[in-house]
Amino acid sequence: MDGRQKEHYTQIQDTSAVRHRKTCKTNEGAECLSQPSSETSNAANKRIPKRGGHLSSPSRDDHVPVYTLVLVLVLSVCTRFYKITEPPHVCWDETHFGKMGSYYINRTFFFDVHPPLGKMLIGLAGFLTGYDGTFPFIKPGDKYEHHNYWGMRAFCAALGSCLPPFAFLIVLELSHSTPAALIAASLLIFDTGCITLSQYILLDPILMCFIMDSVLCMVRFNTQRLRPFSFSWWFWLLLTGVCLSGSLGVKFVGLFVILLVGINTAFDLWRLLGDLSLSLLDFGKHLLARVFGLIMLPLFLYTTIFAVHFIVLNRSGPGDGFFSSAFQSRLFGNNLHNASMPEYLAYGSVITVKNLRIAGGYLHSHWHLYPEGVGAHQQQVTAYLHKDYNNLWLVKRPDNSDDLTGPPELVRHGDIIRLEHKETTRNLHSHFHEAPLTKKHLQVTGYGINGSGDVNDLWQVEVCGGKKGDPVKVLRSKVRFLHRSTGCMLCSSGKTLPKWGWEQVEVTCSPYVKETPNTQWNIEDHINPKLPNISLSVLKPTFLEILWESHIVMIRGNSGLKPKDNEMNSKPWHWPINYQGLRFSGVNETEYRVYLLGNPVIWWLNLLSLALFVLMLTVASLAKQRGVKMEGMRKVHCHTLMEGGGMLLLGWLLHYLPFYIMGRILYYHHYFPAMLFSSMLTGITLDIFLQNLHLLLSSSVSHHLMRGGQFIFLLGLIYSFYLFHPLSYGMRGPLAQDPASSMAGLRWMESWEF
Repeated sequence: MDGRQKEHYTQIQDTSAVRHRKTCKTNEGAECLSQPSSETSNAANKRIPKRGGHLSSPSRDDHVPVYTLVLVLVLSVCTRFYKITEPPHVCWDETHFGKMGSYYINRTFFFDVHPPLGKMLIGLAGFLTGYDGTFPFIKPGDKYEHHNYWGMRAFCAALGSCLPPFAFLIVLELSHSTPAALIAASLLIFDTGCITLSQYILLDPILMCFIMDSVLCMVRFNTQRLRPFSFSWWFWLLLTGVCLSGSLGVKFVGLFVILLVGINTAFDLWRLLGDLSLSLLDFGKHLLARVFGLIMLPLFLYTTIFAVHFIVLNRSGPGDGFFSSAFQSRLFGNNLHNASMPEYLAYGSVITVKNLRIAGGYLHSHWHLYPEGVGAHQQQVTAYLHKDYNNLWLVKRPDNSDDLTGPPELVRHGDIIRLEHKETTRNLHSHFHEAPLTKKHLQVTGYGINGSGDVNDLWQVEVCGGKKGDPVKVLRSKVRFLHRSTGCMLCSSGKTLPKWGWEQVEVTCSPYVKETPNTQWNIEDHINPKLPNISLSVLKPTFLEILWESHIVMIRGNSGLKPKDNEMNSKPWHWPINYQGLRFSGVNETEYRVYLLGNPVIWWLNLLSLALFVLMLTVASLAKQRGVKMEGMRKVHCHTLMEGGGMLLLGWLLHYLPFYIMGRILYYHHYFPAMLFSSMLTGITLDIFLQNLHLLLSSSVSHHLMRGGQFIFLLGLIYSFYLFHPLSYGMRGPLAQDPASSMAGLRWMESWEF
């Protein structure tokens, strides 16, 4: 056994002595340990506390993990930074996250479905390495040319390079076995999928780095159990909280690792509650320390991330329309910032009408008609999330009479109006045809010519909470539009129309007259030269209001990410079997092709190891339940399987199973956080399996098989990486179906598209 295993073995054999330990604090803050007998005290003095509570004797093997860790780090950096600047054009989601990094440099507000930390760090990395934020990131394949993009890629590659060392340290803590830790690290070093995700301007390497760091800090904190409230105990507790806030600050997937740490903490507190040597006062201190370190601190840091986000992005940009009018009023350059406009709505005003549902959009129309078979073949009316000239509507009297000479007449609660689309001069209209997507609602269209139409163009204005005669206040009044002929309410359903509707939001007329944000609107832009203007500075919201609104927008935006026509997506059962990859760049033999696909040898080995782990855990649990006497390394391995392996299996389940119940569109890269846990579990499983071959075979044969198995494993990883490395580092020439291709014969599954 190696030095780490000897250390762990010594600790387990001395659990009876550890149970009698009582910790206390001296006036200087140092810990004092009272032992039940002089014999136990002498035994403790002979051993040296090491690595946060694990006891060991000095050994030459203690230096081996350091050199091995350095080797792991060097290999990880080399595989991630090799050809980091190729291809010199935009690849896959660099379109989004590179552009968002540019927005931070330019301080331009935008909308994204993920929290801001990852994009902020990308923007900061670009700024520090000389990128000026001027590259447009329009579409994949656009050449970077003279723009300095390598800094953002290098930042992501640096964080991706941390994954194998973190895996090494985590498995080393859980198993106390250098070979197990090396196996886990090797699986991540030589996985083509992890390399590809780490080499581009993406959120994934940032997210996975925070997840692994959170797990490492949690495991290191667990090793401090015998040193409560010491400096190292507080250090690892608080650092766990910091990393948790980072995980959630990059993507909401960080909630899964928060749940993992929460479950671990709950079990830890339950164990402390059962320790009768610990007073309830001391237990309360433990509870409060964890509440502070794992709840309050992460929440404070997470909120601070958004505070910085809102301070930096203070200029109007493409994300304005997703947010309320009050939110937009705080953005420099927005037409509502420090603006003035007439306070009350009047006939003859030109307005934009915004739905109060988060991301409900502006009432919008355009020259395109609904297709045949979708209600009446009339002009489309939609909700559009961006500011546009086609959002403008003219408020008219029901009889179309316009008095251009007299004073303006205000629109009041209960008045009947027509809304004429400014660009097409057709009226807002509804009738007894079902809506395109929400079949229980009625269709809304644009109808008539030059403002002339019929009785189906009449809408009654209702101010929510108002009474007869109350004027409609711009921006501040919540307004409903009741269709006079059918009795339904103008509504933004929140559903995205197909391509014939330009993927804008469906507008319907809802027969359900209850007050909901979907049927409530406010007047945002208001142009009427006959009315006096007032300042809109009073509309600026508080920080907590914009924080809450931004989260509602992100959550609804995430749930609204549905598969589009002919768009490639995948299902969760595809992922563990490496069924299908993702094309990052290039589609033909003349282009530089990069294909995201995990090393199949590694992924299928992980899948096999999951089954082997469950089998081994079942056997160990049955043996323990039947009272089979286990001593020495067999007892150590049983403990490692149940404690360390169980924690990693839980991490894999928490990062994988929730995707089965998600309604949003899913992609292959969503599995990679779970793959990290699967690879670490493989390291523990294979190491324990090889070390216990003597249970099935003779000692000499099992020893040779163990050494041979380790050698074959390492050789297989390196050779498989040699075969599949072009997936990560780029391919040119014939496709894999062509016998002349460098990848000929490696397309082991028909679903692979390289």
